[in-house]
Amino acid sequence: MQIVEVNPDNFDQWLALTLELWPNFPDDMRQSMTEIMHSPRETGFLLLDETGAAVGFINLSLRYEYVPGATQHPVAYVEGIYISPNFRRQGMGTSLIRHAEAWAHAHGCTQLASDALLENTTSHTFHQKWDSKQ
Repeated sequence: MQIVEVNPDNFDQWLALTLELWPNFPDDMRQSMTEIMHSPRETGFLLLDETGAAVGFINLSLRYEYVPGATQHPVAYVEGIYISPNFRRQGMGTSLIRHAEAWAHAHGCTQLASDALLENTTSHTFHQKWDSKQ
């Protein structure tokens, strides 16, 4: 497995995975992902398998506005994380989080934050496992 930053060459793989996670707005998603790719405060990383196929992603941002529980700014923020179903429960999400922590540190952040919708129990379970490893 390899983690690489999103760029124009792998954009379509990233977009395909984001549409698996957020399928309701394909046109809006393409625009949003394009903005992220060109933003100085946001980025996306792809998790690639041995063949170079994207099997997961993490979207990160630097938030300067209020983030509940944060004590310093900016705060590195996980805007989205996704692993394709066939690759889950193999530590890949943890690898993406560790990569996010390194990215946060490189950008002067001491905190990494995230959230999840109340009904997203899968995300809650992931967050609890992530939090217990800290």
